[in-house]
Amino acid sequence: MSKKSRKNKRDKFQHKHGNVIRPSFDDADWHPMDEEIDRNRDKSYIKKVKPRTEGQRALMESIASHGLTLAIGPAGTGKTYLAIAAAVEALEAGKIERIILSRPAMEAGESLGYLPGDMHEKMAPYLRPLYDALGDRLGGKRVRQYMEEGTIEIAPVGFMRGRTLNNAFVVIDEAQNCTYVQLKMLLSRLGWHSTMVVTGDPAQSDLLDGMSGLAQVADKLQNVAGIAVMRLNQGDIVRHPLVAEMLEVL
Repeated sequence: MSKKSRKNKRDKFQHKHGNVIRPSFDDADWHPMDEEIDRNRDKSYIKKVKPRTEGQRALMESIASHGLTLAIGPAGTGKTYLAIAAAVEALEAGKIERIILSRPAMEAGESLGYLPGDMHEKMAPYLRPLYDALGDRLGGKRVRQYMEEGTIEIAPVGFMRGRTLNNAFVVIDEAQNCTYVQLKMLLSRLGWHSTMVVTGDPAQSDLLDGMSGLAQVADKLQNVAGIAVMRLNQGDIVRHPLVAEMLEVL
């Protein structure tokens, strides 16, 4: 496809707001990775991720050596990014056949019903952090190709019931917004030759008090052989220094 035709196609479903290109949800051809492809067309991607704290190092080692890892810690500690980086590395090395990423459709009390578009478009804002991490590791063009092939699948938690996930790397993100029953269902999806990483911060659940099951599940699995429960803290936060200071008082 020529650059002109791509631009014309993109202009049908996107409009510019300052320097940010935002999708308009009235075009069936829209895909969350389109803007990533155009923004980073010539960018080279680093395939190896190095830990920046001791907690991150321990987390990376646990993911490499355990079939199931629970990464518990505050925002900014790199839980999701390191999990996806490990998934991409395993895929590129041929250790797995597919990557499956899932997170609950629950954010700050908002409802999918208020968002425009079909289910794919409604879920895009909730799954955007996963698209961003994948795009950073692989580039938008490869991510979209893998998704079209089914090599990478991104789905809400509700779509995981009844499945057995073999030869896969599974990342369950924002697990603090899952109930105990949902997490039990998700953990039981783990199949042969697969790795699962569950990430979340029990202190930042959007569910009503007492509904989040992450802390309870982590406590019960703490001493189970073959399962690692990694707890990161403020010292592992790699965002702006003020993030750690704010989380200590908020």
